[in-house]
Amino acid sequence: MTEQHPITPPSEIAAQWRREAPTYRDGGLGRELWLIDRAAQWAADQELEACCEWLGAGKRENLSQVVALRMARRPKSPSLKRLALLQLDTLNADLGLEGKGVDLSQIRRALEQLND
Repeated sequence: MTEQHPITPPSEIAAQWRREAPTYRDGGLGRELWLIDRAAQWAADQELEACCEWLGAGKRENLSQVVALRMARRPKSPSLKRLALLQLDTLNADLGLEGKGVDLSQIRRALEQLND
């Protein structure tokens, strides 16, 4: 390969992925899919960084747009605390439908005190 596309992972990263890639008993398909997934995520991250750099272009007034772009394209997964609170709400609603009211307020207060 004489000319490398600018978004192609460096050989060091590709070598690291080859070392980290799991092995499967499926003739290598699972390993290939794992590597493809890593490469696609890496390329998407590179593109996002390039877009943020271009959008920001060293201008302080564009910082909020850079942050908004990052949040839109790489949203954070809900925290364990948030998931637990959602499950508690679901449990409470299910119990209410069954006519089995239970006071879950202490559990809710304990969860709300946890850090995200």
